[in-house]
Formats: sequence, structure tokens, C-alpha cells
Amino acid sequence: MSKGCDHAAGLHTGDAPVLASATVGARRWLLIEHNGPWAAYLPECRLPQSVLALIDRATALGIRSQLIRRPDRETTQGPRALHVFVGSSTGSDPWLAEAWLDHPDDLDLGALVDGALPESCILVSEPVFLVCTHAKRNACCARFGLPIARSLSRNHPGNVWETTHVGGDRYAANLVCLPHGLYYGSMSEAAALAAAHAYRDGKIVLDRFRGRAGLPEPSQAAEHFVRSHTGELSVGGVAVESSRSEGDSTVCVVQTNAQGGTSRFRVVVEPSVFAAPCGLACAEEITTYRLAELKQLTPALT
Repeated sequence: MSKGCDHAAGLHTGDAPVLASATVGARRWLLIEHNGPWAAYLPECRLPQSVLALIDRATALGIRSQLIRRPDRETTQGPRALHVFVGSSTGSDPWLAEAWLDHPDDLDLGALVDGALPESCILVSEPVFLVCTHAKRNACCARFGLPIARSLSRNHPGNVWETTHVGGDRYAANLVCLPHGLYYGSMSEAAALAAAHAYRDGKIVLDRFRGRAGLPEPSQAAEHFVRSHTGELSVGGVAVESSRSEGDSTVCVVQTNAQGGTSRFRVVVEPSVFAAPCGLACAEEITTYRLAELKQLTPALT
């Protein structure tokens, strides 16, 4: 482990479990280009007051705000002062849009909350890859994230951004694929390239896949186990129809399009703990999930 890292052994290498750990609150996004410096928390960043006010409005509306910058630190040229992306990761048809604004007040966040495209924005057809490099939040994010951001940028020019804290510093390097909000953690350069290539192909790489943002963690776990069982790796090929709690367990009904047909599964997941030695005479406990039951409810329908 790198000097100064206090995370448990295996967290940055893929040896510890990362499944069902994607940020549950991120369903809508606001990305603001700002080359830095980045303070530990967004309200502390040296931003124009109008931009801080925009972040405050977004937070109040349940929109996740991220600062972004190019790995080469070059500013994106545009006809107006403020460059932003907005997007929705909800449902089967997520989207991402881009705008250059004269003033932050020109961005209609209410439309975003309603699931509509803000008038000032234009839909983008290319994916956006976010790599957390937020050193002021946690040094590991920059230590592991910067090489990956630069490598991805060379292979996917124009689609890769460094970003502020995405959640789960212990899983650095973290990669987020938008607009679907797919989270990957403990990434190596090779793993990040594979995940980005798969996403452009409409696929998920299950190894080091943390889950999809905006879903409850037990639902993320249920989807993971169904994908592992069926081999269905298309981004939209697996979805949780319903879930309910039964004590410490969560019972989900999951639909999948594996093998060209539609199947439904009853999936029961339970919280579990992975205890990993950190190498500093301590042990860090990682909350994860175990599969208690997976049962097909209906035969495949073609």
C-alpha cells in the first residue's frame, strides 16, 4: 500500500469486495467545469458567489453537484463563461446534456428535477467518464485516480474528466460512467480501460463494479448476483421490479433479459461484513452483502 494510506489492504487493488457500494442519493447530476483549486468540500471552494448559489440550489433539489476539469487542465472553450453538464440517471433512458451559460441563473434546475431537458442545454450522445482525483478530500483519490484519468483521456479523448468526491474514498480509484451513473472502484488502468470500452458498447464489466447510483444498496446487490448468475452484462438488461425488507434481509424480484428471453428471479440478500487487516495493527470492517437465495420465478419468455 502507498505511503500515508490508512485504508485496509486490498481496498485499492480489487481484492476486497466493492459490490453494492454506489452512492444511493445520486439520481440527477450537475457537473461544473472548474480547474481548481478544489477545497475538501464544495462550499469551501473558491468559486464565484453565483456558482456557489447554483450548487446550493442543486443540493436543495436533490441534485448531485461535481466540479470537473480536464486531465490536461486545459479549459474547454465555449461561447459563454460557465460550462456545465446536467443529467438524469433514472429509469431505462438516462440522458446527459451540456450548456455554456452567461450566468448560473440561466440554468433551469427545476426542469431537471422534473425529468425534462433544461432549455439552455443540448443533449450529448457521447458518454462522460468521471475519475475522482479529489486530493483535498482524500490523498488516495489523487494518488490512484490521476494516472487512470490521464490514461483514459488518451484512449477516450474529450470524454474524460477529473472530478471531486464521488463517494467511497476507500475504493479509490473510482470511475463513474454517465449518464447511467455506473460506479466502479479499486480500479487499475487496465480495469478502467476495460470498463470504459464496455460502457461504450452498452455493457458492464462485473469485476470491480460497485453498482448503479441512485439505487438502494440491497437492490444493487440483487442486480449484481443476478448478473453473475445469468451472465447478462448489458447495461439495461437487469432491473429490480420490487423489493421489501424482512428483518435484516431484503427480498427483491429482479427481471433480466438473459439469453434472449425475459426471466424473473426472487433474490434474497443479507448484509455481511468483510474484515480486512489494514497493516497498522487494526482491522477495517467493510459492509457488503451476501446472497441468501436466488430462485427463478418464471421460465424465459421469448
